Amino acid sequence: QLQLVESGGDLVQPGGSLRLSCAASGFTLDYYAISWFRQAPGKEREGVSCIGNGDATRKYADSVKGRFTISRDNAKNAVYLQMNSLKPEDTAVYFCAAKRVSWRTWDWCDFSDMTSWGKGTLVTVSS
Repeated sequence: QLQLVESGGDLVQPGGSLRLSCAASGFTLDYYAISWFRQAPGKEREGVSCIGNGDATRKYADSVKGRFTISRDNAKNAVYLQMNSLKPEDTAVYFCAAKRVSWRTWDWCDFSDMTSWGKGTLVTVSS
Protein backbone atom coordinates (compact mmCIF):
# COMPACT_ATOMS: atom_id res chain seq x y z
CA GLN A 1 0.00 0.00 0.00
CA LEU A 2 1.37 3.38 -1.03
CA GLN A 3 0.58 5.94 1.66
CA LEU A 4 1.41 9.58 2.34
CA VAL A 5 0.75 11.17 5.74
CA GLU A 6 0.92 14.93 6.37
CA SER A 7 1.61 16.47 9.76
CA GLY A 8 2.49 19.83 11.28
CA GLY A 9 -0.71 21.79 10.72
CA ASP A 10 -1.71 24.11 13.54
CA LEU A 11 -3.33 27.40 14.53
CA VAL A 12 -0.83 30.26 14.19
CA GLN A 13 -0.96 34.05 14.25
CA PRO A 14 -0.34 36.13 11.13
CA GLY A 15 3.40 36.45 10.56
CA GLY A 16 4.10 33.12 12.23
CA SER A 17 5.79 30.01 10.83
CA LEU A 18 5.03 26.32 10.45
CA ARG A 19 6.82 23.34 8.94
CA LEU A 20 4.66 20.69 7.32
CA SER A 21 5.92 17.14 6.87
CA CYS A 22 4.91 14.52 4.30
CA ALA A 23 5.99 11.00 5.26
CA ALA A 24 5.84 8.09 2.81
CA SER A 25 5.06 4.49 3.71
CA GLY A 26 5.11 1.41 1.49
CA PHE A 27 7.50 2.94 -1.05
CA THR A 28 10.61 5.10 -1.20
CA LEU A 29 10.58 8.65 -2.56
CA ASP A 30 13.84 8.34 -4.54
CA TYR A 31 11.96 8.06 -7.84
CA TYR A 32 8.92 10.20 -7.06
CA ALA A 33 8.16 13.85 -7.62
CA ILE A 34 6.21 15.40 -4.73
CA SER A 35 3.73 18.28 -4.86
CA TRP A 36 1.96 20.25 -2.14
CA PHE A 37 -1.62 21.43 -2.70
CA ARG A 38 -4.04 23.39 -0.54
CA GLN A 39 -7.78 23.90 -0.49
CA ALA A 40 -9.60 26.63 1.42
CA PRO A 41 -13.36 26.56 2.13
CA GLY A 42 -15.32 27.53 -0.97
CA LYS A 43 -12.23 27.57 -3.19
CA GLU A 44 -10.69 25.23 -5.74
CA ARG A 45 -7.69 23.12 -4.84
CA GLU A 46 -4.48 24.81 -5.96
CA GLY A 47 -0.88 23.74 -6.37
CA VAL A 48 1.44 25.38 -3.84
CA SER A 49 4.90 23.91 -4.39
CA CYS A 50 6.60 20.87 -5.89
CA ILE A 51 10.01 19.20 -5.97
CA GLY A 52 11.62 16.79 -8.42
CA ASN A 53 12.98 13.41 -7.42
CA GLY A 54 16.57 14.63 -7.80
CA ASP A 55 16.00 17.76 -5.67
CA ALA A 56 17.16 20.07 -8.48
CA THR A 57 13.75 21.33 -9.61
CA ARG A 58 11.57 23.36 -7.24
CA LYS A 59 8.45 25.33 -8.11
CA TYR A 60 6.26 27.72 -6.12
CA ALA A 61 2.93 29.39 -6.70
CA ASP A 62 3.23 33.17 -7.06
CA SER A 63 1.21 33.63 -3.88
CA VAL A 64 3.85 31.89 -1.73
CA LYS A 65 7.15 32.74 -3.44
CA GLY A 66 9.66 34.15 -0.99
CA ARG A 67 7.73 32.82 1.99
CA PHE A 68 7.57 29.02 1.53
CA THR A 69 10.45 26.58 0.97
CA ILE A 70 10.12 22.95 -0.13
CA SER A 71 12.78 20.34 0.63
CA ARG A 72 13.21 16.57 0.75
CA ASP A 73 15.19 14.08 2.80
CA ASN A 74 15.22 10.73 1.01
CA ALA A 75 17.04 9.08 3.92
CA LYS A 76 13.99 9.84 6.07
CA ASN A 77 11.57 9.19 3.19
CA ALA A 78 9.97 12.59 3.76
CA VAL A 79 9.28 15.96 2.13
CA TYR A 80 8.87 19.21 4.03
CA LEU A 81 7.22 22.58 3.44
CA GLN A 82 8.61 25.42 5.54
CA MET A 83 6.05 28.24 5.71
CA ASN A 84 7.12 31.68 6.95
CA SER A 85 5.34 35.03 7.19
CA LEU A 86 1.98 33.31 7.17
CA LYS A 87 -1.09 35.27 6.12
CA PRO A 88 -4.79 34.67 6.84
CA GLU A 89 -5.27 33.76 3.17
CA ASP A 90 -2.90 30.81 3.70
CA THR A 91 -5.60 29.15 5.81
CA ALA A 92 -6.45 25.83 4.14
CA VAL A 93 -6.13 22.08 4.30
CA TYR A 94 -2.72 21.19 2.89
CA PHE A 95 -2.18 17.94 0.96
CA CYS A 96 0.93 16.24 -0.35
CA ALA A 97 0.83 14.07 -3.45
CA ALA A 98 3.30 11.92 -5.38
CA LYS A 99 3.89 10.46 -8.82
CA ARG A 100 6.67 8.25 -10.16
CA VAL A 101 9.07 9.86 -12.62
CA SER A 102 10.07 8.54 -16.05
CA TRP A 103 13.03 9.34 -18.27
CA ARG A 104 10.91 12.08 -19.86
CA THR A 105 10.23 13.71 -16.47
CA TRP A 106 13.47 12.96 -14.64
CA ASP A 107 14.16 15.51 -11.91
CA TRP A 108 11.04 17.48 -12.86
CA CYS A 109 7.76 18.26 -11.12
CA ASP A 110 4.34 19.75 -11.77
CA PHE A 111 0.79 19.66 -10.38
CA SER A 112 -0.94 17.22 -12.73
CA ASP A 113 -1.57 13.47 -12.81
CA MET A 114 -0.62 12.77 -9.21
CA THR A 115 -1.18 9.10 -8.30
CA SER A 116 -0.92 9.04 -4.49
CA TRP A 117 -2.49 11.51 -2.05
CA GLY A 118 -2.37 12.15 1.66
CA LYS A 119 -5.47 12.98 3.68
CA GLY A 120 -4.37 16.53 4.52
CA THR A 121 -3.42 18.65 7.52
CA LEU A 122 -5.22 21.84 8.56
CA VAL A 123 -3.39 25.17 8.74
CA THR A 124 -5.30 28.06 10.31
CA VAL A 125 -3.78 31.56 10.35
CA SER A 126 -5.71 33.86 12.67
CA SER A 127 -5.16 36.17 15.61
